[in-house]
Amino acid sequence: MAEYFHGVSTRQVDTSVSTPVTADSGIAFVVGAAPAHTVGGSVNDPIMCQSYAEAVAAMGYSDNWGNYPICEAIYAQFKLYGVSPVVFVNILDPAKHKKSVSEQNYTVTDGKVLLPLEALKDTVKVTGYTAGEDFDLFYEGENLILEVLDGGSIPAETGELTITFDEVDPSKVTEKDIIGGFEVSTKKYSGLELIDKVFPKYGIVCDMILAPGWSHKSTVAAAMRAKAETINGVFHGAKALIDIDTTEVTHYADAPTWKKTQNINDKAEILCWPLFGLGDYVFHASVHTAARMTATDSDNGGCPAESPSNKSLQIDRACLADGTTVLLDLNQANYLNSNGIVTALNFIGGYVLWGNETACFPADTDVKNYFIPVSRMFGWVANSLVLSYWSKLDKKMTRRLIDSIVNSVNIWLNGLVNEEKLLGGRVEFLEEENSETALMAGKAVFHIYMTPPSPMKECEFVLEYDADYVSSALAA
Repeated sequence: MAEYFHGVSTRQVDTSVSTPVTADSGIAFVVGAAPAHTVGGSVNDPIMCQSYAEAVAAMGYSDNWGNYPICEAIYAQFKLYGVSPVVFVNILDPAKHKKSVSEQNYTVTDGKVLLPLEALKDTVKVTGYTAGEDFDLFYEGENLILEVLDGGSIPAETGELTITFDEVDPSKVTEKDIIGGFEVSTKKYSGLELIDKVFPKYGIVCDMILAPGWSHKSTVAAAMRAKAETINGVFHGAKALIDIDTTEVTHYADAPTWKKTQNINDKAEILCWPLFGLGDYVFHASVHTAARMTATDSDNGGCPAESPSNKSLQIDRACLADGTTVLLDLNQANYLNSNGIVTALNFIGGYVLWGNETACFPADTDVKNYFIPVSRMFGWVANSLVLSYWSKLDKKMTRRLIDSIVNSVNIWLNGLVNEEKLLGGRVEFLEEENSETALMAGKAVFHIYMTPPSPMKECEFVLEYDADYVSSALAA
């Protein structure tokens, strides 16, 4: 018997047009060594940071970027460009990348001994004395500080202490550590493989992959490209930002040959040359390029519709690894661009990033592949669709469901057109792409037509002398 009811009731149904969820844009995934041992940080664990202070607390910090290239990215992303979030993976493992320092005497100055930053605090031993009773240890600046404690048994007049310790050894980091993989014995992932753990952990999609100091290695670049092509099996359009080795390529004209030799020719790669400098700091170009891309995306409401090219860089020079300044003129910079290489140009208005093309250019002339903003827009739209309509999976495939998806996607695309992030866009449910057998098997295909705006990389003004103005201006 039906339940008896007398009165007024209400109920709610799902909205037929859903609001799309837009994918993240300009989020860097940075793999490398960091002095995480100084802050008790983790190894091979993706850590999302929203600020400089947060990054330093999680990764540690040192100006020795040769040993700790993650610190280079921390400085550029947060201090120079003020962009966030960034996901870091420290691969420097104190249990693996370390060495023992033989016993030796160290000078005590003002009650302190300066040990190297690489020293592992828990391994420090002072002959004849006890940690916590006679001395304390803490990291500060570029050193591990041993401080003599008042009331301890170390005499105030002591000039030297005999000390031994273990220290991390960044020189033992290899390409395999950066590339990473899956360790069967521990069931843990490492290195670049951890990009697939970012979305499950934080719910964000990284779309830029960096390995400063390592990306010029062909094996690392290939691994970066592979991870950029597909993340979590469903997210696409990420870019691997790769540096040309400036110890090998010291002249701009040699860069295309290096590119061919290293087999860097994919739409998922953005290739950069040379290094960038600011004051006493020298950066890999990929680090500034990534930060500039994020800043440009942010200026466009978190959308990659605009090219980062011809946007200001926080640098005062381009240079080589040996410190030699590289000053490119427009023709030289354009030559690099014509070979799918991004660089820096100091022409009008200070240094700017210069180049609209991914590394697939000029071999691949499909506009959706070689133009950086167009290629990124295809990935961004695709990822937004995955995020928006994942909840529709396994619902009853009815005409109402199909129409609701078509309508909501078209409304969203129209909004992007109105915001000038697309020149045009629409979605259609085509009969020829949705056979009866496919529909019976639960597969629906939605065909999206879209045209992101290309960057105006050439602007030509035609000047002509018009004699008619002479008579009109000078006639009596």
